Amino acid sequence: MASSTTTIDQMQAPSYDTSPQNIALAKQEFEALLGHQSVLSDPAQCHARSSSSWMPVPLDQRPNLVLLPQSTEDVSAIMRICHARRIPVTAYSGGTSLPGALVCTRGGVCVDFQKMAKILCVHKEDMDAVVQPGVRWRELDTRLEEEGFFFPPDPALDACIGGMVTMSCAGTNAYRYGTMKEWVISLTAVLADGTIIKTKQRPRKSSAGYDLTHLLIGSEGTLGLVTEAIIKVAARPKNQHVAVATFPGLQKAAKTGLALVNSGMLLDAVELLDHVSVKAINVSGLSSIHWDELPTVFLKTSGSQNSVADSLAAIEKTAKAHDCQSFEATGDRERMDVLWNARKIDGKAALAMKKDPSDIALLGDAAVPISRVADLMEASHRLMNVPEVTGSITAHIGDGNLHVKLICPARLKAETEAILQKVDRLAVEMEGTVSGEHGIGLKLRDQLVHELGNDTIDAMRSIKLSLDPLCILNPDKVFRI
Repeated sequence: MASSTTTIDQMQAPSYDTSPQNIALAKQEFEALLGHQSVLSDPAQCHARSSSSWMPVPLDQRPNLVLLPQSTEDVSAIMRICHARRIPVTAYSGGTSLPGALVCTRGGVCVDFQKMAKILCVHKEDMDAVVQPGVRWRELDTRLEEEGFFFPPDPALDACIGGMVTMSCAGTNAYRYGTMKEWVISLTAVLADGTIIKTKQRPRKSSAGYDLTHLLIGSEGTLGLVTEAIIKVAARPKNQHVAVATFPGLQKAAKTGLALVNSGMLLDAVELLDHVSVKAINVSGLSSIHWDELPTVFLKTSGSQNSVADSLAAIEKTAKAHDCQSFEATGDRERMDVLWNARKIDGKAALAMKKDPSDIALLGDAAVPISRVADLMEASHRLMNVPEVTGSITAHIGDGNLHVKLICPARLKAETEAILQKVDRLAVEMEGTVSGEHGIGLKLRDQLVHELGNDTIDAMRSIKLSLDPLCILNPDKVFRI
C-alpha cells in the first residue's frame, strides 16, 4: 500500500559508483565541459572542501574531485553526468558550515561555487538584488552601502550566499530582521537529474503554487544546488549606536538582555558573551582592545537622534538596575566596529582556548522560547563544569539561540559530545530546537528525531526521494538514508 512517508526500513539502500574507473571517466567529461583548470583532484584541495576547524574529518571522507562551474548551465551538465554515473555530489561556497554538512561521506564530487560569485543586479527601486551563490555577504553589503542599503543576515564573516540559503542561517541581526528565510524572494536551482527550476518570479509576495523557495532554504544541499538567488535588501539603519555592558555574573547579564527584549524597545541586536568567551577573545588577540573578562551584553540600536538617545538611556538604566560593572555607548563608526567585531570574532576566538593542537572543538546551536533562555544557560553551565573541558556560552539572547562551545582533549571527545546532547535534549524539553541557525548536517540527525519524531522525519525522507530518488545530493545529511 502506498504511504505518504518513508521509513528507513522501507527505503532501498542507495547505490553509488565511486570506483577509480568511473571517476576517471567522469573526470574526462568534466574536463571537456569545464576545462582542465576547473577540475581539481589534489587530495589536499579535496579534503579542504570537506573538513573545517569545528568539524575536522578523516582524509578518506573527502570528494574525489572538486569542480568549478561558471554558470547554471555548467551545474546542470555536471548533475546530468553525476546522475547517469551515480556519483554523489556536495556543494561548497564559503566553507563556514559547522554541523558537518560539507562532509563527503560517500566520496564523489564537490561543486565549488568560487567562480559563480557575481552580484548580477541591484534593483534600487524594488529594493532587491540578484546574486550568485559564491558571493560573500560582506562583499554584497559593501556594494549595497553605496546605494544606502544593506543585507541584514550576518552569519560567519566568510559566509557566502549559497551556504546561507542552504543552511538557513541567521546572525546577530536576526532579533530585529529575522533569518535568511525572510530575505529570499526566489531561487534558481539545479535538481539531482540536472533539471533547472526557478521557484518564483520577482514580486515581494506570491501565492502561486507550492513554496519551493522555502523548501530549498535550509535543505542543506540535499534537494538541489542553488545557483542564483533573488534577495530582499533593506534601508541602511540611520544613526546606529552600539552599547556594551559588563556584569558580575551570567544571570544578571541574561536578565538585563531579557528585560530589554520584553520592554518593547526597538533594538537591532541583543547579544551576550559569558566571561570565558570574553577571555577567549583576549587570549586570541583578534580584538584590538583588551576586555574585562566578565559576562558582557552587546546591543545595537538605531533611529532618530531622539529615539536613540531615549533607547540608550533606558538601556543604561536597565543595566545599572542589574548591577552592571561598566557601560559604554557610541555612535562613532570606528569605535562601533571595534566593539562589535569582538562579538563577530567569538567563534574563531574560542579556538584559542585549545591547550594542545590536537584538542577538539565542539559547538552547540540550541534555541528555546526567550522566557527559558536564562534557564538553559544556567543548566548548560552546570553540565559543562567538567575537568579538562573548557566550556563557554554565547547567546543571541534576543531570539533565544545559545551556542555552547566546548574545548576538550581528543580522548574526551565522546564524553564532551554527550554534554552537548544533554543540552539539546534540555532545549527540546523546553519546547525549543536543537538548531537555531547552523543546521543539522551529520552531527544532529538523531537529535532531530528526538525533537520532531519519526513520522516527521519519514515525511522529509519522502520529499527527498521524490526530488532525488538516487540520493546523490549530499547523502547522509539531515536524516539517515
